[in-house]
Amino acid sequence: MVQYKIARLDASFAALSDATRRGVLEQLGRSDASISQLADKFHMTLTGMKKHVGVLEHAGFVTTEKVGRVRTCRLGLRRLEDEAAWIESYRQLWAARFEALDRGVEDLKRREKTSA
Repeated sequence: MVQYKIARLDASFAALSDATRRGVLEQLGRSDASISQLADKFHMTLTGMKKHVGVLEHAGFVTTEKVGRVRTCRLGLRRLEDEAAWIESYRQLWAARFEALDRGVEDLKRREKTSA
């Protein structure tokens, strides 16, 4: 289970790490599109766009359906709950560390005032 989640997080963050792929997700959020339409919109070759869509499909963010010669892309059912939970756990960790640092700085300031 843990290994599956880690692999899934890796695939998700790898897919989201590229600006073109994030743009494709934004575009598909507005409407379904063929790979040709996406390639034109992002000024890419069909092969390049197929690779980007493949990464998004592997992560579960996009599904494709081929009808005749046209492969249509749409947003997948995959949501970002696991990714958001992972980010939130680190946000809480860093918030606690910064709070401790703030307390330490305030303590040092107080000591400095008392000794002066």
